[in-house]
Amino acid sequence: MKVLGIDPGIAACGYGIVHGSGGRIRRVDHGWWQTPAAERPELRLKTIFEGVQALIAAHEPDGVALEESFVGADARIALSVGQARGAVLVAAACAGVECVEYAPARVKQAVCGYGRAEKAQVQRMVRAILALDALPTPHHAADALAVAICHALAPPLLRVAG
Repeated sequence: MKVLGIDPGIAACGYGIVHGSGGRIRRVDHGWWQTPAAERPELRLKTIFEGVQALIAAHEPDGVALEESFVGADARIALSVGQARGAVLVAAACAGVECVEYAPARVKQAVCGYGRAEKAQVQRMVRAILALDALPTPHHAADALAVAICHALAPPLLRVAG
């Protein structure tokens, strides 16, 4: 199973692709898109949309896994993250690829064994699970790899249930 994981955000949107087979999992690609705050919002979303489209076309994942939005004190940030998530969802839908969502605590639990793990812990565990030479950076890409790992390692029935 090949999974495209996304850590959505409009200023910084991380992606990570993993391939799981025979109980083993390996990194295929990871990175992030950064959009300037001075750019018009529709152009920032277009960058994310086209980036996801390009990754799906190049890697043909079996699914896209997104981290669910965390709604904090700033409603504007929650709105912009929601817009980035929408761009990802539409890009996946256009390609006919199914999307699933995971709560941040579930991702951390799956990768670190603790649902309140710090970002540095997530980076270290992603490095260990994928046997990477270095920590995946930036943390947006590490988070996206963690989401992809969470989905790739989820039992089949849990993946179906979402």
